[in-house]
Amino acid sequence: MHIGCPTEIKPQEFRVGITPAAAREAVTHGHRVTLQSGAGIGAGFTDEDYLAAGADIAADAAEIFASADMIVKVKEPQAVERAMLREGQILFTYLHLAPDRPQTDDLLKSGVTAIAYETVTDRTGGLPLLAPMSEVAGRLAPQVGSWALQKANGGRGVLMGGVPGVGPAEVLVIGGGVVGTQAARVAAGMGADVTILDRSLTRLRYLDDAYRGAFKTRYASADATAQLIQTADMVIGAVLIPGAAAPKLVTKAQLSTMKQGAVIVDVAIDQGGCFETSKATTHQDPIYEVDGIVHYCVANMPGAVARTSTLALGNATMPFMLALADKGWKQACADDPHLLEGLNTHAGKLTNYAVGVALGMDVISPALVIKN
Repeated sequence: MHIGCPTEIKPQEFRVGITPAAAREAVTHGHRVTLQSGAGIGAGFTDEDYLAAGADIAADAAEIFASADMIVKVKEPQAVERAMLREGQILFTYLHLAPDRPQTDDLLKSGVTAIAYETVTDRTGGLPLLAPMSEVAGRLAPQVGSWALQKANGGRGVLMGGVPGVGPAEVLVIGGGVVGTQAARVAAGMGADVTILDRSLTRLRYLDDAYRGAFKTRYASADATAQLIQTADMVIGAVLIPGAAAPKLVTKAQLSTMKQGAVIVDVAIDQGGCFETSKATTHQDPIYEVDGIVHYCVANMPGAVARTSTLALGNATMPFMLALADKGWKQACADDPHLLEGLNTHAGKLTNYAVGVALGMDVISPALVIKN
């Protein structure tokens, strides 16, 4: 199979879909790998690194989209890229379709077989291709939030760890999954007073036992959220419903109950965000203010640490990429029901139930697709 990897064109996105190690593995398996010239520069990989791994280098993205059987990316294809997709081609990348009707419509129109990293599952019910970037984003959230808290950036001017005689920042983390756990862990390590909210008592017990009181835990009722945002200097949104739009847990009206200059970091912005006032931003222009509350809603947070993120993502995606290339998408999905969960579109049909519910669109079962 011919595997192609174009340069990411989303603003301030420095990651690359294939590492030299993954390229070498694919070539060893008998596949052809082509990357766009300069695709890996942002993550610290040169064209020479890929050539040494046995890959080819193409001058532009059009050449790759025109010739490759499978396109491997990091971020969802932008409009100009979607126009180059075609039926019979495999697209393997993050998609986040639930809040993005234009992208969904374009993918269906193209007929491409699109497999989304974020909906591939594992035996434990986890999301193995989302988890590495969730870990990165979670660890970044308190870091970028502390920057936004600085007075020069519009924040309250509160130091995360405080100083002797002056209390630390109060940080509320909504969601106790991978993102929330990593965010709470790092925020607590910075010396902040951290509370994490989750609806699973089993998860809360685990967090309490595993982290031995490094941060507080509370059950995530609407009342608890409304109460805790009033005293928080920083609120980190870390709620995920696989494939679906994120629930809106804090309304615009509730912003008036928060401290002026408090910071919201919405890590769920890829799925539409979990604050009513959230809108996607970029690393180049990461924050904005609504009613005196600073919002940080960068939709590709891990892109800020592109090398770490690329290596972590490459480790996770490589086995699935090789299975798709070795067997073809249909056989690979038939052999692995967890990879089948990643199928979002095929031949003009939507195949992910959560996306269909979010967008009000008809869905066909992926199990039926692979039988045809």
